[in-house]
Amino acid sequence: MTGAQLEMPGMPRRLFPATPSKLATFSDCPRRYRFAYLDRPSPPKGPPWAHNSVGSAVHAALRSWWELPAHERTPRAARQLLYGHWSDAGFADAEQSATWRARAAGWLDEYVPTLDPDDEPAGTERQVAATTERLAITGRVDRIDLRTGDDGDELVVVDYKTGRHPSTEDDARGSPALALYVLGVRRTLRRPCSRVELHHLPSGTVAAFEHTDRSLANHVRRAEDVAADITAATAAREEGAADDEAFPPVPGQQCGWCDFRSSCPTGRAAAPPRETWSFLPT
Repeated sequence: MTGAQLEMPGMPRRLFPATPSKLATFSDCPRRYRFAYLDRPSPPKGPPWAHNSVGSAVHAALRSWWELPAHERTPRAARQLLYGHWSDAGFADAEQSATWRARAAGWLDEYVPTLDPDDEPAGTERQVAATTERLAITGRVDRIDLRTGDDGDELVVVDYKTGRHPSTEDDARGSPALALYVLGVRRTLRRPCSRVELHHLPSGTVAAFEHTDRSLANHVRRAEDVAADITAATAAREEGAADDEAFPPVPGQQCGWCDFRSSCPTGRAAAPPRETWSFLPT
């Protein structure tokens, strides 16, 4: 029996449980979505990636830094926290790992002095949630700042980035995840929130955008469209459609770094495998 069949006449529409990563996975490749969220047991994933190890360590260090007493929030403390969270996973060897650990520590040495240790965030690694007409949205925000502006206090969504390229205003405006986080922050913390910021630590730059009701509505509409496609594909599979008919692969260069490459002949034929350290920022 499908989810649609379980709904009774007159009952409210069942909301689709959505996270930004879940929606993005289906948009990128429906087969990958099936592997990640539907197939049980899920196919084995490939090896870890060095750039993910870098990003995870930096995020964890900054989260832990804000958990320290204010007088202990120093650049040296951030560096030590990074060392404690560091993982060698995905690097070519110990030497490459050590080089990138030192480089990431340098990012923190430059970034942490731009922060006011006494300015407590409204949240770090904060889980937020909201609902729309069709979605039950959840997500985890790197940091939520409380800023005072001309119109009073407002919350700001801050997302740390450690990738190759500095973030742009287009990135901030076009990010579905940041837009959904704004909705989640508004609903969870019950305060105004419109501004999103991408803090790119390697370059020390900040890209920002002020969302409007219209821009948020556009993001919600697109997210609901993706959720509707997922629901239709899932129902088709439950009703007997072949896996690849309901959740077709979308081959391309991205197949070279897909976590499920070993389980996807289409992906292996589409692109050669990438080294697990090939996406480290230059």
